[in-house]
Formats: sequence, C-alpha cells, structure tokens
Amino acid sequence: MNSFCKNITFFMLVQAITIIPLIASSSLEPDQGHLDDNSRLSLWYKTWHVHTVNDLSNNKTLLVHCKSRDDDLGIQNLTVGTEFNWKFRPRIFGGTLFWCYMAYDNLHAAFKVFWEDPSLYAKCNYGDCYWIARDDGIYLKDIPGERDEYYYDWELG
Repeated sequence: MNSFCKNITFFMLVQAITIIPLIASSSLEPDQGHLDDNSRLSLWYKTWHVHTVNDLSNNKTLLVHCKSRDDDLGIQNLTVGTEFNWKFRPRIFGGTLFWCYMAYDNLHAAFKVFWEDPSLYAKCNYGDCYWIARDDGIYLKDIPGERDEYYYDWELG
C-alpha cells in the first residue's frame, strides 16, 4: 500500500473516531429526562445544569458570582425565591470545575458547585445540581434522596 493510501486510511479512521461519538451525543435531549447509562463517556456528552437558589428569610438579597476556569458568569443579585442557573458540557479530557461566591448581609461563602465526582453526579441525578442558600448555610439538593444535604457554612466578614 503506498503512502497516499495509508494517509487516506488514517484520515478516515481519525474522522470515524471523532464523528461517531458526536453523532451518538446528538440524540441526547437534556429536557427529556436523564440517561440510564452513567458511564464516563456518556457524562462527557451530557448537558449539566447548575442552579443557585435564594432561600433566605426576611427578603434578603443574595449576591452570587460563579466561574469556571474558562468562563466568568457574572455577578447576580437574587431576590428570595429566585435562582440563577446555567448549563454546560464537561471538558472531554476532564477537569471541569465551577465554583461560586455567595454573600448576604455580612456573611459570605466560596465553594465548588460542580466538580468531577461520582457521588456529586448521583446527588445531582446525573444532570441538575441545585445549591440552596439558607440562613444557616448552603445546601445541595440530593434529588434521588429527595432531601437537602448541608454542605457549607457562612463565614463572617
């Protein structure tokens, strides 16, 4: 086989390796429920949603500022009962991380809201992470367990 044929064969192989997963991922419809296959490959093509919710008392406004390594989502001021949310797909080669800074009155907290961890995936029901700010701390909604799990304390300052 001459070098031209080898190059064409190699090119077609590379194209097949990159295109087949994209075709498979195009059938994912995030608003139609969650995937039953929670393998690492399916998590790469999954659209994730992160929600930050103001559940403070006495009509307190919550300041929220969320970021990733690549994106600054801006500063949001949430009134009680409202949320700020966004969606994304994890980085193919790993390392996806989002974190938020939240503050109200003289209290604040900075913490991770999405990182690569199978226990986080399960609590978020493989698609929706709900972070809820309350007067006594910040909670992650454990969707399958139908309960809120305490995660972070407010710091004075």
